Amino acid sequence: MYSFEPTEEQQMLVEAVGKYAINDLRAIAHEAEENHELPKKIVNKGWELGLLQASIPEAYGGFGERSAVTGVLALEEMAFGDLTGTLAVMTPSLFATPILLAGSEEQKQMYLPKIIDGEWNPYTAALIEYAFDFDPNTLKTTATLNGDEYVLNGEKAFVPFAKDSQSILVYANLDGQTQGFIVPKDAEGLIINDEREKLMSLNALPLYRVKLDEVKVPTVNRLGGASGHDFEPILASMRLANAALAVGVANAAFEYSKNYAKEREAFGVKIAQKQAIAFMLAEMRTEIEATRLLTWEAAWKLDNKKEDAYTEAYLAATGAADMAMMVTDRAVQILGGHGYIREHPVEMWMRNGRGFATFIGLAIV
Repeated sequence: MYSFEPTEEQQMLVEAVGKYAINDLRAIAHEAEENHELPKKIVNKGWELGLLQASIPEAYGGFGERSAVTGVLALEEMAFGDLTGTLAVMTPSLFATPILLAGSEEQKQMYLPKIIDGEWNPYTAALIEYAFDFDPNTLKTTATLNGDEYVLNGEKAFVPFAKDSQSILVYANLDGQTQGFIVPKDAEGLIINDEREKLMSLNALPLYRVKLDEVKVPTVNRLGGASGHDFEPILASMRLANAALAVGVANAAFEYSKNYAKEREAFGVKIAQKQAIAFMLAEMRTEIEATRLLTWEAAWKLDNKKEDAYTEAYLAATGAADMAMMVTDRAVQILGGHGYIREHPVEMWMRNGRGFATFIGLAIV
């Protein structure tokens, strides 16, 4: 049996993240979205909370052990403040966590200490591709072994901080399997678009399209070394992160619309007392709680290496994408005309909610 009660350490972490989420991220979210830029000091402050550092063992410069449960608790709480800021703060995890999970000892010793030592640095990863049938397990970006090096060809989308990144962990199809390859920023044939991606949401997060044209990397740069790695634990961790973020955004929209409904009057009564509004709020809360518990359970199973952990992570991610869209859309409805204007954050949360179906690969626990 397992408990849904956070440990004392987890509770302290969640409380610290919660204060940062509301006092810092939520406070600048609207302005950052409008200006297409996150204040660097806010990102650095989030980095100083030590979420990634606490998941890295002391042998590699950290001060803790990785826990998927702790990760989903923290991401949900931070996304309650702002999704874009959360993704920015946690971008280095896209590079570091897969190395921790699947990297060779040499890769861990080489990269992990310098990633987590000092200030936030934009190490990143490239998984998503422009394709209607995009599937992380059947990538169109290819890797071909040629002597003592791999040759990468393809195109990636939505790569955070690619322009400034020291190295990019690129996922490619190698003989039918998804494998990661560490590509330095100065690699010949690595082409990063000058213009940022233009999306419905996440406008403050610098996302870029990346092209790989005969990019050569040595065999030691294959994640896990010459023998490679199992991609499933990495993908499951990405899916759990996506689910946790969706719960955080949906809960923000729910709480905001609930409080609005309790204050807004129509025809002499608070609109929260209207049956249609009350039923919407009840369904929103039900779906959030169901997805939260599914996400926690999947994280626990991943931590404890249960055989159905990967399936549970998939179910959590797919269910969360639908839940977030429903909840954020209802929040806009509850605010009525006010929901459609940018003075209220629900319209931004709805735009964020629409994207969770495509966000796999932008966060990891």
